[in-house]
Amino acid sequence: MDLDDLAATLPRELPGLLRYARGLTRDPADAEDLVQDTVARALERAGSFRGDASLTTWLHRILHNLAVDRLRRLREVPTEEVAELSELAERQWRADTYTVDVATVAARAEDRDELREALAHLPFDQRSAVLLHDMEGLTSAEVARIQRISLAAAKQRLRRGRMMLVSELARGAERRHDLEGVPMRCWEARRHVSDYLDGELEPAVARTVEQHLQGCPTCPPLYAALVATTDALRLTGRDPDTVVPPDIAQRLSSPTD
Repeated sequence: MDLDDLAATLPRELPGLLRYARGLTRDPADAEDLVQDTVARALERAGSFRGDASLTTWLHRILHNLAVDRLRRLREVPTEEVAELSELAERQWRADTYTVDVATVAARAEDRDELREALAHLPFDQRSAVLLHDMEGLTSAEVARIQRISLAAAKQRLRRGRMMLVSELARGAERRHDLEGVPMRCWEARRHVSDYLDGELEPAVARTVEQHLQGCPTCPPLYAALVATTDALRLTGRDPDTVVPPDIAQRLSSPTD
Protein backbone atom coordinates (compact mmCIF):
# COMPACT_ATOMS: atom_id res chain seq x y z
CA MET A 1 0.00 0.00 0.00
CA ASP A 2 1.17 3.51 -0.76
CA LEU A 3 2.36 5.35 2.35
CA ASP A 4 0.09 8.33 1.70
CA ASP A 5 -2.94 6.05 1.23
CA LEU A 6 -2.18 4.27 4.50
CA ALA A 7 -1.72 7.55 6.38
CA ALA A 8 -5.10 8.74 5.06
CA THR A 9 -6.85 5.50 6.04
CA LEU A 10 -5.35 5.02 9.51
CA PRO A 11 -7.60 7.50 11.39
CA ARG A 12 -10.65 5.34 10.63
CA GLU A 13 -8.92 2.32 12.17
CA LEU A 14 -7.76 3.99 15.39
CA PRO A 15 -10.98 3.59 17.47
CA GLY A 16 -11.02 -0.19 16.93
CA LEU A 17 -7.31 -0.49 17.63
CA LEU A 18 -7.67 1.50 20.85
CA ARG A 19 -10.64 -0.60 21.99
CA TYR A 20 -8.66 -3.77 21.37
CA ALA A 21 -5.57 -2.42 23.14
CA ARG A 22 -7.59 -1.31 26.16
CA GLY A 23 -9.08 -4.77 26.38
CA LEU A 24 -5.66 -6.40 26.29
CA THR A 25 -4.13 -4.19 28.98
CA ARG A 26 -5.71 -2.64 32.06
CA ASP A 27 -3.50 0.43 31.87
CA PRO A 28 -4.82 3.20 29.56
CA ALA A 29 -1.31 4.54 29.04
CA ASP A 30 -0.07 1.11 27.95
CA ALA A 31 -3.00 0.83 25.54
CA GLU A 32 -2.19 4.18 23.97
CA ASP A 33 1.47 3.19 23.67
CA LEU A 34 0.47 -0.02 21.89
CA VAL A 35 -1.65 1.87 19.38
CA GLN A 36 1.07 4.45 18.83
CA ASP A 37 3.65 1.72 18.25
CA THR A 38 1.23 -0.06 15.92
CA VAL A 39 0.77 3.05 13.80
CA ALA A 40 4.52 3.62 13.65
CA ARG A 41 5.17 -0.02 12.69
CA ALA A 42 2.43 0.07 10.04
CA LEU A 43 3.83 3.22 8.45
CA GLU A 44 7.30 1.68 8.42
CA ARG A 45 5.97 -1.43 6.69
CA ALA A 46 3.35 0.10 4.43
CA GLY A 47 4.98 -1.46 1.40
CA SER A 48 4.55 -4.97 2.85
CA PHE A 49 0.75 -4.72 2.93
CA ARG A 50 -0.43 -6.54 -0.23
CA GLY A 51 -4.11 -6.81 0.53
CA ASP A 52 -4.04 -10.57 1.27
CA ALA A 53 -6.03 -9.68 4.40
CA SER A 54 -8.10 -6.62 5.22
CA LEU A 55 -6.32 -3.54 6.51
CA THR A 56 -8.16 -4.00 9.82
CA THR A 57 -6.83 -7.55 10.17
CA TRP A 58 -3.30 -6.47 9.24
CA LEU A 59 -3.26 -3.64 11.79
CA HIS A 60 -4.73 -5.80 14.55
CA ARG A 61 -2.09 -8.44 13.84
CA ILE A 62 0.65 -5.83 14.26
CA LEU A 63 -0.87 -4.68 17.57
CA HIS A 64 -1.35 -8.27 18.71
CA ASN A 65 2.30 -9.08 18.01
CA LEU A 66 3.48 -5.98 19.85
CA ALA A 67 1.32 -6.91 22.84
CA VAL A 68 2.71 -10.46 22.83
CA ASP A 69 6.27 -9.10 22.81
CA ARG A 70 5.41 -6.81 25.72
CA LEU A 71 3.88 -9.61 27.78
CA ARG A 72 6.85 -11.87 27.10
CA ARG A 73 9.12 -9.18 28.51
CA LEU A 74 6.88 -8.84 31.55
CA ARG A 75 6.33 -12.62 31.77
CA GLU A 76 2.68 -11.96 32.65
CA VAL A 77 1.59 -15.61 32.97
CA PRO A 78 3.75 -18.76 32.66
CA THR A 79 2.75 -21.00 29.73
CA GLU A 80 1.92 -23.96 31.97
CA GLU A 81 -0.37 -21.78 34.08
CA VAL A 82 -2.23 -20.61 30.96
CA ALA A 83 -2.85 -24.21 29.96
CA GLU A 84 -4.06 -25.09 33.44
CA LEU A 85 -6.47 -22.14 33.54
CA SER A 86 -7.91 -23.01 30.14
CA GLU A 87 -8.36 -26.68 30.98
CA LEU A 88 -9.91 -25.82 34.34
CA ALA A 89 -12.55 -23.67 32.66
CA GLU A 90 -13.45 -26.43 30.25
CA ARG A 91 -13.60 -29.02 33.06
CA GLN A 92 -15.98 -26.77 34.99
CA TRP A 93 -18.27 -26.42 32.00
CA ARG A 94 -18.23 -30.16 31.32
CA ALA A 95 -19.70 -30.85 34.78
CA ASP A 96 -23.49 -31.14 34.62
CA THR A 97 -23.74 -29.56 38.07
CA TYR A 98 -21.84 -26.38 37.14
CA THR A 99 -23.93 -23.26 36.59
CA VAL A 100 -23.98 -19.51 37.28
CA ASP A 101 -26.56 -16.91 38.20
CA VAL A 102 -27.49 -15.40 34.84
CA ALA A 103 -28.85 -12.16 36.32
CA THR A 104 -25.58 -11.53 38.14
CA VAL A 105 -23.47 -12.28 35.09
CA ALA A 106 -25.62 -10.16 32.78
CA ALA A 107 -25.61 -7.21 35.17
CA ARG A 108 -21.84 -7.32 35.59
CA ALA A 109 -21.30 -7.72 31.85
CA GLU A 110 -23.26 -4.50 31.28
CA ASP A 111 -20.96 -2.64 33.68
CA ARG A 112 -17.91 -1.63 31.64
CA ASP A 113 -15.52 -1.61 34.60
CA GLU A 114 -16.72 -5.00 35.82
CA LEU A 115 -16.42 -6.45 32.32
CA ARG A 116 -12.86 -5.16 31.93
CA GLU A 117 -11.91 -6.55 35.32
CA ALA A 118 -13.24 -9.98 34.34
CA LEU A 119 -11.46 -9.83 30.98
CA ALA A 120 -8.19 -9.09 32.76
CA HIS A 121 -8.37 -12.49 34.47
CA LEU A 122 -8.38 -14.34 31.13
CA PRO A 123 -5.10 -15.65 29.71
CA PHE A 124 -3.85 -13.35 26.97
CA ASP A 125 -4.61 -15.58 23.96
CA GLN A 126 -8.20 -16.25 25.05
CA ARG A 127 -8.71 -12.60 25.96
CA SER A 128 -7.43 -11.54 22.56
CA ALA A 129 -9.68 -14.00 20.72
CA VAL A 130 -12.79 -12.86 22.58
CA LEU A 131 -12.01 -9.18 22.01
CA LEU A 132 -11.26 -9.62 18.32
CA HIS A 133 -14.30 -11.77 17.60
CA ASP A 134 -17.01 -10.52 19.96
CA MET A 135 -16.02 -6.87 20.39
CA GLU A 136 -14.41 -6.02 17.06
CA GLY A 137 -16.61 -8.31 14.98
CA LEU A 138 -13.80 -10.19 13.22
CA THR A 139 -14.38 -13.74 12.01
CA SER A 140 -12.72 -16.80 13.52
CA ALA A 141 -10.63 -17.05 10.34
CA GLU A 142 -9.41 -13.48 10.85
CA VAL A 143 -8.62 -14.23 14.51
CA ALA A 144 -6.59 -17.23 13.35
CA ARG A 145 -4.70 -15.06 10.87
CA ILE A 146 -3.97 -12.39 13.48
CA GLN A 147 -2.77 -14.91 16.05
CA ARG A 148 -1.01 -17.05 13.41
CA ILE A 149 -2.77 -20.25 14.45
CA SER A 150 -5.10 -22.72 12.79
CA LEU A 151 -8.81 -22.05 12.46
CA ALA A 152 -9.53 -24.93 14.86
CA ALA A 153 -7.17 -23.44 17.46
CA ALA A 154 -8.76 -20.01 17.09
CA LYS A 155 -12.21 -21.49 17.65
CA GLN A 156 -10.95 -23.34 20.73
CA ARG A 157 -9.46 -20.15 22.18
CA LEU A 158 -12.71 -18.31 21.53
CA ARG A 159 -14.79 -21.06 23.14
CA ARG A 160 -12.59 -21.30 26.21
CA GLY A 161 -12.30 -17.53 26.46
CA ARG A 162 -16.06 -17.11 26.47
CA MET A 163 -16.44 -19.82 29.11
CA MET A 164 -13.76 -18.27 31.31
CA LEU A 165 -15.26 -14.80 30.93
CA VAL A 166 -18.68 -15.98 32.11
CA SER A 167 -17.10 -17.80 35.05
CA GLU A 168 -15.03 -14.74 35.99
CA LEU A 169 -18.09 -12.49 35.81
CA ALA A 170 -19.89 -14.89 38.15
CA ARG A 171 -16.92 -15.03 40.55
CA GLY A 172 -16.57 -11.28 40.42
CA ALA A 173 -19.73 -10.89 42.45
CA GLU A 174 -18.02 -12.77 45.28
CA ARG A 175 -14.92 -10.57 44.99
CA ARG A 176 -17.00 -7.41 45.06
CA HIS A 177 -18.84 -8.64 48.14
CA ASP A 178 -15.50 -8.94 49.94
CA LEU A 179 -14.69 -5.36 48.91
CA GLU A 180 -18.10 -3.88 49.68
CA GLY A 181 -17.68 -0.37 51.05
CA VAL A 182 -13.97 -0.24 50.14
CA PRO A 183 -13.20 2.77 47.92
CA MET A 184 -11.23 2.34 44.71
CA ARG A 185 -10.79 -0.92 42.84
CA CYS A 186 -7.76 -3.05 43.60
CA TRP A 187 -6.03 -2.39 40.29
CA GLU A 188 -6.50 1.35 40.63
CA ALA A 189 -5.04 1.26 44.14
CA ARG A 190 -2.15 -0.91 42.96
CA ARG A 191 -1.42 1.43 40.06
CA HIS A 192 -1.14 4.32 42.53
CA VAL A 193 0.67 2.51 45.30
CA SER A 194 4.19 3.15 43.97
CA ASP A 195 3.58 6.92 43.83
CA TYR A 196 1.92 6.67 47.25
CA LEU A 197 5.05 4.97 48.58
CA ASP A 198 7.14 7.88 47.26
CA GLY A 199 4.75 10.55 48.61
CA GLU A 200 3.98 11.80 45.10
CA LEU A 201 0.17 11.46 45.06
CA GLU A 202 -2.32 14.28 45.34
CA PRO A 203 -3.64 14.38 48.94
CA ALA A 204 -7.18 13.35 47.95
CA VAL A 205 -5.95 10.36 45.94
CA ALA A 206 -3.53 9.38 48.72
CA ARG A 207 -6.39 9.36 51.23
CA THR A 208 -8.44 7.12 48.96
CA VAL A 209 -5.53 4.71 48.59
CA GLU A 210 -5.15 4.64 52.38
CA GLN A 211 -8.87 3.92 52.80
CA HIS A 212 -8.60 1.11 50.27
CA LEU A 213 -5.63 -0.40 52.10
CA GLN A 214 -7.53 -0.25 55.38
CA GLY A 215 -10.50 -2.22 54.01
CA CYS A 216 -9.15 -4.48 51.26
CA PRO A 217 -8.32 -8.10 52.19
CA THR A 218 -5.69 -8.58 49.46
CA CYS A 219 -3.84 -5.30 48.86
CA PRO A 220 -2.20 -4.64 52.27
CA PRO A 221 0.22 -7.62 52.01
CA LEU A 222 1.24 -6.43 48.53
CA TYR A 223 1.89 -2.93 49.83
CA ALA A 224 3.80 -4.28 52.83
CA ALA A 225 5.93 -6.38 50.48
CA LEU A 226 6.69 -3.30 48.38
CA VAL A 227 7.73 -1.40 51.48
CA ALA A 228 9.95 -4.26 52.67
CA THR A 229 11.61 -4.66 49.26
CA THR A 230 12.18 -0.93 48.83
CA ASP A 231 13.62 -0.62 52.34
CA ALA A 232 15.96 -3.53 51.65
CA LEU A 233 17.24 -1.85 48.50
CA ARG A 234 17.78 1.41 50.37
CA LEU A 235 19.75 -0.39 53.08
CA THR A 236 21.85 -2.10 50.41
CA GLY A 237 22.62 1.31 48.98
CA ARG A 238 24.03 2.32 52.38
CA ASP A 239 26.04 -0.91 52.82
CA PRO A 240 29.72 0.05 53.30
CA ASP A 241 30.74 -3.05 51.35
CA THR A 242 29.19 -1.52 48.24
CA VAL A 243 31.16 1.75 48.47
CA VAL A 244 33.62 2.00 45.57
CA PRO A 245 37.23 2.15 46.84
CA PRO A 246 39.00 5.43 46.02
CA ASP A 247 41.51 3.85 43.61
CA ILE A 248 38.75 2.16 41.61
CA ALA A 249 36.65 5.34 41.66
CA GLN A 250 39.63 7.23 40.24
CA ARG A 251 40.08 4.73 37.41
CA LEU A 252 36.35 4.75 36.58
CA SER A 253 36.19 8.53 36.48
CA SER A 254 39.36 8.96 34.42
CA PRO A 255 39.00 9.12 30.63
CA THR A 256 40.27 6.09 28.79
CA ASP A 257 43.19 6.36 26.43
